[in-house]
Order: sequence, then structure tokens, then C-alpha cells
Amino acid sequence: MSRRAFFVAIAVFALIGGRLLVNHGIRDFGAVPSSTVGIVFAASGGHATAVASGARAARNFVTPETVDGVNDIDPHKAFGSKSAPIVMEIFSDYQCPACRQLYETTNRLLMDNYVSTGKVFLIHRDFPLPMHAYSRIAARYARAAAEIGKIEPVEQALFDNQEKWEQTGDVDGTIAAVLTPAEMSRVRALVKGGTLEPLINKDYELGQMYRVNQTPTTVFHCKGQTYPYAGVMSYEILSQFLNQLLSQR
Repeated sequence: MSRRAFFVAIAVFALIGGRLLVNHGIRDFGAVPSSTVGIVFAASGGHATAVASGARAARNFVTPETVDGVNDIDPHKAFGSKSAPIVMEIFSDYQCPACRQLYETTNRLLMDNYVSTGKVFLIHRDFPLPMHAYSRIAARYARAAAEIGKIEPVEQALFDNQEKWEQTGDVDGTIAAVLTPAEMSRVRALVKGGTLEPLINKDYELGQMYRVNQTPTTVFHCKGQTYPYAGVMSYEILSQFLNQLLSQR
């Protein structure tokens, strides 16, 4: 481990209050490429699901963009400057209460203070858990909304109304409440077109390569280092960690 990575790891350890890093989902992988990382996250909050240990390699990935060694970035679901010093991938499930908590308490401040200021490039990764009946449907609608430039109001509608649509399955109605009829027609056409499912599957397979078994899981990339974190991180802790990464030379 390099001296820089060692001090970052120590700083993270202190910020999280002395919990075991590997048990809480953070571990330093040095300069190991993201595609070869083999981390097993302990289920320490949020929603967990069993993921086969022999994760399938993403052999046929199309790579529209690459940022800091991170491949398969859908520009419709990525936010901020691609030249930002930190890249964050958030593996999320729209039906997961912990993902809603992260979105409502942390991500909005993250967007305002780090993404919009060019410090963080944020990538949303779909990781619909099999235990959730409507999470994959919600991911399709969110993907479709992203294609027409309406991801932000749709994500907010999905998370803000999560308890309603997870009971009824009315994802369509939830989305229709925040889009115009014309926009909704385009979204429905994309959902029915069948082109979105492979994109969701690519994100899911990428999560398997990281051995993600819990949502939300965030993977930080900075200066050749990779730091995965499973569970909800408060904005205060996240901010301290990001500032620590930004201060490294």
C-alpha cells in the first residue's frame, strides 16, 4: 500500500468511528484496476441480497465513455464534470428504503456542494434487488426518463413516493404525475421498446464484479485508488471523506 493510500485509509477509519473498515464496506485496493476488484461487502444496514460469488465478467460491454478508469458510463445518468478529481458510482435500487434515505439526506447536498462545483463526477448505477417486486420496473422508467432529460424529477418522484408505489406497483402513475403527457408518451415508448433492459443488466453485472450485495453501495475512485462503501453514509461523514481525498497529492 502506498503512503498516500495508507493515510487516506486511516482517515476513513477515524471518520467512521473506529468500525472495522472491511466489515463496513471500505477497503483500499491500491492501484488494482476497478474491473479486477474482488471485495465482499458485509451486510451492515440497507438491503442485502445474495449475489453469486462467481460474478459474470462483462465481456460484451460497450464503452461510450471512460473516466478515471471507470467504464460503461451512461451520460444520461451521470452528473458533473468528467474531469472532476473524484468519481463516485452509486449502486442503487429505487425500492430500497436505505437508497431513499441516501438520496434524500445526502445526495442532494452532494450534488449542490461537490458535483455542481466540479469536485465529483457522480454516476448512478442500477442495481435492482430480486427481493423487490417493482424495482426493475422503476429502473426502466427512470432510464427512459433519463433518455429524454427528465431523470431528476423522476428520481425524486420515485423516492418521495416509494411507500405508495411499492404497495400498488403503479410506477407508471407515479412518473406520470411529474411529466407532461407528451413526455410520458416518450417514456412509455422507451420502456416498451426493450432497449433499456440491457443497460440495467450492464450496471447489475458491473455491481457483481465489485461483489456488491447491498444497496446502496458507493464506489469512490480518486487518483488511481478505489474505495467501496456499503450502506448509507451521512453527508457529514461523506463530506469529510471527500475533502480528505481532495487534499491528497
